[in-house]
Amino acid sequence: MGGASRAGHPRWAGPLAALLVISFVVYLLHRELAHFNARHIIAQLHAIPARALCAGFAFTAVSYVALAFYDVLGFAYLGKRLHFLRVLSASFIANAFGNNVGFAAFTGAAFRLRLYSGARLTATDVATMSGYTSVTTTLGLASMAGLSFLLAPDRAPHALHVTAPWSVAIGSALLLMVGSYFLWACSRRMRLEIRGWLLRPPGARLAAAQIALGTVDVGLTGAVLWMLLPDSVHIGYASFIGIFAVAAGAGFVAHAPGGIGVLEAIMLYALPGAPADTLLGSLLAYRCVYYLSPLLLATLLFGAEEFGAQWMRLAEARQRAATLIAPVVPSVCGALTFIAGAVLILAGVTPFLETEPSVRLLPLAALELAHALLGVLGLALLVLSRALFHRIRTAYRIASGLLLAGAVLALLDGFAYDAALVLAMVLAVLTLGRGAFHRATSIRAERFTPAWAVGIVGVVVASIWIGFLTSRHAESSSELMGTLGLYAETPRLVRSALIVSVLTAGYLIYDLLRAPSRTPARAGSVETERTARLVEQSSSALANAALIGDKLLIASDSGNAFVMYRPEGRSHVALGDPIGPRADAEELIWRFCELADAQGARPVFYQTSAACLPQYLDLGLAAMTIGEEARLPLGAFSLEAEEHAELRTAQLRASRDRTSFEVVDKARVPALLPELRGISDAWLEEKAATEKHFSVGAFVPQYLRRFSIALLRRDGAPVAFANLWAARRAELAVDFMRFGPDSPPGAMDYLLLELMLWARAQGFASFSLGVAPLAHLEQHPLAPAWQRIGCSIFRHGEHFANFESLRRFMAKFQPHWEPRYLVAPGDVALPQILVDVSKLIVGRAPELVT
Repeated sequence: MGGASRAGHPRWAGPLAALLVISFVVYLLHRELAHFNARHIIAQLHAIPARALCAGFAFTAVSYVALAFYDVLGFAYLGKRLHFLRVLSASFIANAFGNNVGFAAFTGAAFRLRLYSGARLTATDVATMSGYTSVTTTLGLASMAGLSFLLAPDRAPHALHVTAPWSVAIGSALLLMVGSYFLWACSRRMRLEIRGWLLRPPGARLAAAQIALGTVDVGLTGAVLWMLLPDSVHIGYASFIGIFAVAAGAGFVAHAPGGIGVLEAIMLYALPGAPADTLLGSLLAYRCVYYLSPLLLATLLFGAEEFGAQWMRLAEARQRAATLIAPVVPSVCGALTFIAGAVLILAGVTPFLETEPSVRLLPLAALELAHALLGVLGLALLVLSRALFHRIRTAYRIASGLLLAGAVLALLDGFAYDAALVLAMVLAVLTLGRGAFHRATSIRAERFTPAWAVGIVGVVVASIWIGFLTSRHAESSSELMGTLGLYAETPRLVRSALIVSVLTAGYLIYDLLRAPSRTPARAGSVETERTARLVEQSSSALANAALIGDKLLIASDSGNAFVMYRPEGRSHVALGDPIGPRADAEELIWRFCELADAQGARPVFYQTSAACLPQYLDLGLAAMTIGEEARLPLGAFSLEAEEHAELRTAQLRASRDRTSFEVVDKARVPALLPELRGISDAWLEEKAATEKHFSVGAFVPQYLRRFSIALLRRDGAPVAFANLWAARRAELAVDFMRFGPDSPPGAMDYLLLELMLWARAQGFASFSLGVAPLAHLEQHPLAPAWQRIGCSIFRHGEHFANFESLRRFMAKFQPHWEPRYLVAPGDVALPQILVDVSKLIVGRAPELVT
């Protein structure tokens, strides 16, 4: 587990850095809002003219359509096309959720990956498109800020405390950056490589469209807030849009959801002439118009489509709806439940704004209890949202009950019908997607990652801070904890904040200190014998790789299936699909990903088949074809066929060379090991090679004793051998081959040919000739680094002496070629993942220069 431990500390760096940035923003906001009044904010909200609200909604609608064209440009950059309505739907859902929830576990990119996975897009395609759209956003922000600084060199720079000459210089620099990008985009040979990704120039047309679209989108987004500003803020659009672009850019860099906090802090700092409470009212209205309203609409659209998928009578229409909706049901429900939890915590730590109706419904003590319970229920929903992402059935049932209870308490607690409506909508979506929550795993099996822990702490701290801000003008009491009263806001806040804080700290400490519910076992001694029995029952020859002894094993609850893997760097690399019954496969895939997630590692599945691809994609992973396995059906194989004349010649040549073939039963292997050791050492020395790892065995006597050996003799002396992986009578494969210096020419051809004939006689259904990995990747110097890494694995990770000639040999038998995949997170970490896989197979990092 060394690889996991090395990755343990860095995985906290990003979340803690984000928490520090948010804390600094909170400090700035706290200083700027020293004298604001919550009721003035509500008054400003009511004072916004209907005309301004309608204009804001119109600009918002056009802006989200422009965001859909971001994806259209991304597809054009990839050289692919997709129906615009499909792009519009996927882009709207991804952006609506991505804009509102900015934690690492909830990203618009993850939604986009799942929504577009059915369109035959690879992980590389989605990652490239996401990077392309980020560049479009950056170009739009730079263009708008640069134009504003040049066109209004007095107002906007003054608000940001920059002098006019500096304004012109900064604006010119930003526009120069945009122009430089356009010139680079027009070139055809100036390719850039960033972290293993090769960026090719998009061309003049796409670059011009990028700049124009990004500028228009930023202008529309800024126009929404400008229309909602109070009358006391006298600033023209040209001046305002520069301030907005700077604030939006800072929020974009901080990775805060919608730039929340960052945008408010910069606006309060840049517009000191406006009262803080009235400006906050406009900013709150902007959040509702541009962020929450699209989120609400996306939720309704999602619910409507899921409802249609549940009730459609036409099978084809239902299948189409399920293709789009089913993969994102857990993500949508988990994100909405997280938001619902945040709403409840906020409701539990803020004072009553309307209290008289509550007096008639509940006695004071019950009212106080209901108010405190809101925060507790909210914290529980935050905890459960992660389990919903992982499709756990118990989490769905508990979350449904808590949402219903929270809606009732919200109505009793001051007629908070807005919060009750949010909870009811989340409950409705959760109910419509109930079929997606089918895992019987315990909730306690879910351990929080650093990003989740920091996200929960951030929500709790932000809610308590807002609560103190809204009650800072309330009368204080010397007995804060014990004071009860309808208008005793500060004591109520202190009680709720203390309860939520203690529960949050207690649960996170418990989660951090408790032992993992499942620990992997290393294949050895008793564990190896148990694994050997499962291998004997498997129909996959690759299952024998578990007996090499270099992997960790994760077993299913039934004990009838397992996943074999090894940590390397920040990757946990599993070999093949789960071994065992298909009924256990999905749960094992989830369990492996959860284990990697808990240890700050990336889950990777190497050399998988198409059988489990739906389960991998369901987890938000992406598949990349890495090669093809040649399988030869033995029932129809005949050496007498006309196309096998060359093979008959090889057989006759071996006979003239006095070469014979036999399969040595594993009971007789120990006596042969000294002679086989000599062959192996001579072969490694001749090839200047070392033993390979992970996906292939090595010459280890204890390991070889478990298998039968295919042996070639020349004049009675052993000259070549191969150990055999058998899967009942379903499949036979060769693990590794070694040829001594006395082996005749064409010994490999002859050994494999005789082995196939022997396997057919023994009743095996098929023979695996092996996998030709990454055979079609580009090797030229302008190819992306990740492709050159793949070619290095192809050159150095072979099972046999010359893999390229083996591939040509495979083609002689006209086998069935079955694709094999590498399944991993579809992000910019793919080059590093390939390096980690190469280290496992080859024992070192591959060369990038070929």
